[in-house]
Amino acid sequence: MIYLDNNATTRVAPEVFDAMRPYLTDEWGNPSSAHALGRAARQAVELAREQVAKLIGAAHATEIVFTSGGSESNNWAIGGFLERNPTRRHIITTTVEHEAVRTLCEHLMKIGCEVTWLEVDRNGELDPGDLRKALRPDTGIVSVMMANNETGVLFPIHELGRVVRENSDAILHVDGVQAVGKIAIDLKELPVDLFSISGHKFHSPKGVGALYIRRGVDLPPFVIGGGQEQGRRSGTEAVPNIVGLGRACQLANEFEGHNQIRGLRDQLEDQILSQFPIAELNGAASREKRLPNTSNISFSGCDGADVMMQLDMSGICVSTGSACHSGAAGASAVLRAMKVSDAIAGGSIRFSLGRYNTISDIETTLSALDIIVDRTASARLAV
Repeated sequence: MIYLDNNATTRVAPEVFDAMRPYLTDEWGNPSSAHALGRAARQAVELAREQVAKLIGAAHATEIVFTSGGSESNNWAIGGFLERNPTRRHIITTTVEHEAVRTLCEHLMKIGCEVTWLEVDRNGELDPGDLRKALRPDTGIVSVMMANNETGVLFPIHELGRVVRENSDAILHVDGVQAVGKIAIDLKELPVDLFSISGHKFHSPKGVGALYIRRGVDLPPFVIGGGQEQGRRSGTEAVPNIVGLGRACQLANEFEGHNQIRGLRDQLEDQILSQFPIAELNGAASREKRLPNTSNISFSGCDGADVMMQLDMSGICVSTGSACHSGAAGASAVLRAMKVSDAIAGGSIRFSLGRYNTISDIETTLSALDIIVDRTASARLAV
């Protein structure tokens, strides 16, 4: 199997599994217990907290709170701020956010909040000037992603944060789920108040993530109960998963293969665009403005779902967009927001590479596409 869908999820790294194993077998204590087993579990949780903080450049490990993943972190960041600040119910976000933010904001509109949706251009890029114009005295929170999950386009977080700081009293929440582990992040240098992480995007297990809460930002508890996680998220910590997240962060800090991944992505992208006249890139043409592993390409006149299924039958895993709506009909909300025509958007395929891909994977995929795209386009013309 060739796996080119790493933005949907990643395999658990063997080193991560090895780190988790003792906490599924011998070291099974409750980290809130005072005995030796409990103390060992607590020590493991706190080490993982430090490992997460180091990867994203948090100033203090206590700014990291473990969650079940990116969706929970996003919901807590936005919903928690609104709960704590009921008079500041104006939210600013973008039209290309992940469903965990976009659908939440649509729900909040139904219960009395006002949302300003910042648009992107055909390249999927955001104009910081539009954010400046959208800020109001009652703006409470601005929520933007660091990297788009479908196109890989990076938003200028430092500039957006500066706009928020200089022109409002709002706080900035960043959905960092797709960026962590793929690009360098230093929250000590970014004007970010809340930052969401999901472990399964960079080789830890599913079901664990974190929310960075900058010192001085007051969020109410997301889960109320026994007071775990410094009283901010109750419930017995999932020690094996948390250990896995910490080890995955350590691996990401040590990883030196980003240029190799970028090179494989560039080769795949270049050859597709040169080999197929009907191929068109979705997202910023400048690769410096995209994640190093992501390429979203449309095959105009083809049905992306058909191409994806035929690649699947050839043992190659790709996606037509976000895994969260992979079963939905029609073009993705991200491509619609980018004003990509239906004829082009309907033929889109997202290729997202990872640390385990090889040059052989790329060559095999290109060979398969040569047959599949020609067959799919011919079939469409014959209808």
